[in-house]
Amino acid sequence: MAILSSLRRRSAAASVAAVAGAAAVGVCLAVSSASAGTLSGSLYRDPSSAVVRWVAANPGDSRAAVIRDKIASQPQARWFANFNPSTVQSEVSGFIGAANAAQQIPVLAVYEITNRDCGGASAGGAPDLNQYQTWVSNFARGLGNQTVIIILETDSLALLTCLSTGEINARNEAISTATRTIKSGNPNAKVYLDGGHSTWNSAGETANRLRAAGVQYADGFFTNVSNYNSTSNEANFGRSVISSLNGMGISGKRQVIDTSRNGGASGDWCGDDNTDRRIGQYPTTNTGDNNIDAYLWVKPPGEADGCRYTAGSFQPELAFSLANGAPNPPTTAPPTTAPPTTTPPTTTPPTTTPPTTPPPNTTPPAGDGCYASIAVNQWAGGFTASVTVTAGKSDINGWTVNVTLPGGAAVTGVWNAQASGSSGTVGFTNMSYNGRVLGRQSTNFGFQGTGTGPGVLADCVPA
Repeated sequence: MAILSSLRRRSAAASVAAVAGAAAVGVCLAVSSASAGTLSGSLYRDPSSAVVRWVAANPGDSRAAVIRDKIASQPQARWFANFNPSTVQSEVSGFIGAANAAQQIPVLAVYEITNRDCGGASAGGAPDLNQYQTWVSNFARGLGNQTVIIILETDSLALLTCLSTGEINARNEAISTATRTIKSGNPNAKVYLDGGHSTWNSAGETANRLRAAGVQYADGFFTNVSNYNSTSNEANFGRSVISSLNGMGISGKRQVIDTSRNGGASGDWCGDDNTDRRIGQYPTTNTGDNNIDAYLWVKPPGEADGCRYTAGSFQPELAFSLANGAPNPPTTAPPTTAPPTTTPPTTTPPTTTPPTTPPPNTTPPAGDGCYASIAVNQWAGGFTASVTVTAGKSDINGWTVNVTLPGGAAVTGVWNAQASGSSGTVGFTNMSYNGRVLGRQSTNFGFQGTGTGPGVLADCVPA
């Protein structure tokens, strides 16, 4: 047991409720202007995080200045770990809206998979995988259309010891479907799957697990969440995982590394009693490494692992221990070069028609029935389509949406539905978990294809 506990770690089920009216603290943020990976821009600092609220409520505490300057000033992940299908969309939308208004990239840690943490200190999650998909669909509806970073289900692939073969297969399918649902909800979302860390499973085994869980649909994988391995060790491990994925024919995947507390000693996974740990590299998308998209603080520094304190609770003594003696964060410097004379890319008109939310493609039923609307994201040679199915006045218990594709177009992938055919008129039928739609409510599915995406021709037929 001593060997096992030194290799694995648990993840904090952090609180997800934003507290209105939290007092702001002074911040000194590092803004990334370039990146060796696929991300570029400054990360979003949540003004209602637990550490910000603690600093605001305890200005006279002797530890407050250090915690404020070195932890509360920095962008950290917001964890979505409560099973709340009826409210998660609005919670996500509020968080995303604030980040978009600040023109910064938010980091969201999804921690809702059924039987998470194998019943350990952070046990919980959706009651079953059908309800998990409902929750994920609602989560995806709140993501907007700007760049967001999704850390999808910490421990879900590295920790499988409590699952049977059938349960592992079901989890893999659930994570693959969740990835595609999120991508359908926001094509600009960057989704990363669980890669464990460098002293857990081997790189080859990690790559196998990522492939089984659909990493081909994601942007890459994350490592070191809630752990203490050095950034260099994690980067070397990540390169090995990427090499293994390349050997499987899965290319273009990148890594993000949790550096929230890897600036000191490594060793046993639990940090509640360890005073040799320090915060690591400050969060940034400017990594200087072509394989690494970002260094992130996924595990909020100061939040407990569940050994001495409740998992996910903020503990100022832990935060102070991590921050005391650590370097100060970089400052935000003014631009050293003149602004470009050409129009910035963010305001350049797109070369293709952006996805929109058109009026329903079929007439909304006056009574029973359903209708479908389609938003298409087109690029040279291919497209993705997000389809919203809405019930009429009464509930429906199953649906089929018939989509007519233009000549030469073909469906190559589907999520949240089953397809009949791949060209011409294609019928998309509900899965077991999204067939029932309450009156005037909606569900969604999506598909990817080659050629030109469908126009307004779609027909929804209730079962």
